Amino acid sequence: MVWNRRKFFGCLAVVSLLCALWSCRISYKFNGSSIDYAVVKTINIEEFPNRAPLVYASLAPDFTEKLKDEFSSKTALRFVEHDGDLQITGEIRGYNVVSSGVNSAGEAMDSRLQMSVFVRFVNKKNSTENFERTFSTYQTFSNEYTIDDVQAELNGLLIEDIVSQIFNATVANW
Repeated sequence: MVWNRRKFFGCLAVVSLLCALWSCRISYKFNGSSIDYAVVKTINIEEFPNRAPLVYASLAPDFTEKLKDEFSSKTALRFVEHDGDLQITGEIRGYNVVSSGVNSAGEAMDSRLQMSVFVRFVNKKNSTENFERTFSTYQTFSNEYTIDDVQAELNGLLIEDIVSQIFNATVANW
């Protein structure tokens, strides 16, 4: 009789453990987003005009396209022209070159290309996530080169960094 009782409770423990494991769900998202697609389905991203004092002709369209590509490749949101569940608007407010290092003779050794983008984010499904914020980054380059020599390459790096910052702030919830 004692052996049957042990067997019964052992089987009950195994069945309980299996039920507990079966009901547990572990979800990993490798794209970095934490969007509830049952609630949030659409996004619209407006063009980001370049309002910086220094204007580089392709900066604004390159930035806007990279931002759209980021959301397109890392989320399942549907793009709409207006009134999306998520809305991203803003402008490039800063784009300039400054000296960043000086040698013993007082000459600039390095220069820094800086970029800042003002972003308005509206989540129509959860207004507590709305924000207005400026995202900034920079890249340093040697004064052996002119800005014309390095600008295209550095712009790609600047854009990539700020787009990543915006993505993380809006849908990654880090």
